[in-house]
Amino acid sequence: MDTRIAELLAAIKKLQQELLLEIEKKEADFYYTVIGKKVRFEAEVKKQHRALMQQLSPYLSEASLFNLLTAPFIWFMLIPALFLDLSVTAFQATCFRIYGIPRVKRSLYIVIDRHSLAYLNIIEKINCMYCGYFNGLVAYVQEVAARTEQFWCPIKHARRLAAMHSRYGKFMEYGDAEGYRRHQEEVRRAFADLEKDEAP
Repeated sequence: MDTRIAELLAAIKKLQQELLLEIEKKEADFYYTVIGKKVRFEAEVKKQHRALMQQLSPYLSEASLFNLLTAPFIWFMLIPALFLDLSVTAFQATCFRIYGIPRVKRSLYIVIDRHSLAYLNIIEKINCMYCGYFNGLVAYVQEVAARTEQFWCPIKHARRLAAMHSRYGKFMEYGDAEGYRRHQEEVRRAFADLEKDEAP
């Protein structure tokens, strides 16, 4: 891989880790702690949150007609999402084991914790669970697809991408036929960084 590209990818990864650390520091600012998968707020803060919760009747009466009319379309998307989740999970459970590709930990991507916020009413909590699930699912599926692509066709595109997935930096250059034939097996097995990063 090009040295400059490797340096940039390492810098991006470092910045992402720094960003996550800064986000974690907000625990102290907003008086909560995360223990395992549980979020705990201080009792006084939880009481203040409950006081700020909008009751259902004003919440629904203030909702626009378009919000109410489009809600069934939004929620209908849950059906293909659940099918996609099941399909991708079954795919990697079988194929990744066969080809020796490290499996993606679904729980690292699908995080549902906003329902713990006492200032959200029941509809807001359900909506937040939907968004957490759906966006986490998209990230999970992208990572499964990225590892699949690294194994089967780790070649960069000639055209510019809007965004790169996590494995793209390991791919071989577009048009480098010799490099592809020489390093294909090496690149399709280059998952050592994942095993270190995702160790339980």
